[in-house]
Amino acid sequence: MSIRPPWPCTYSAIAEAVPEGGHAVVVVDGAGWHGPAAAQGLDNLTLLKLPPASPELNPVEQLWQPLRQRSLANRCFKHYEGIVQACCEAWNAFTELSGSLRRLCSRQWATLGP
Repeated sequence: MSIRPPWPCTYSAIAEAVPEGGHAVVVVDGAGWHGPAAAQGLDNLTLLKLPPASPELNPVEQLWQPLRQRSLANRCFKHYEGIVQACCEAWNAFTELSGSLRRLCSRQWATLGP
């Protein structure tokens, strides 16, 4: 089983999806692979790094709670493949819940427009 990401998986894919004349701001945590070199050369994309120890500001952190509660808590696995399988199944089931991703990861204060 494989995981189905609901968004482009690279900064270049995000930059390509930005309408001409537009600019994307991607909010990232402090993980090493989110450094400025990752978006180097993408003139229509800016990385905005979150402050350290601020999981309440990181939408991805909001996903872990329902995944743990619904599917991943208090389980033992015989091997690595079982862990990967359980994570893929949990994620795929979660993405089937209409509006869950938007509801958990959206912030009223970060919404642009009317």
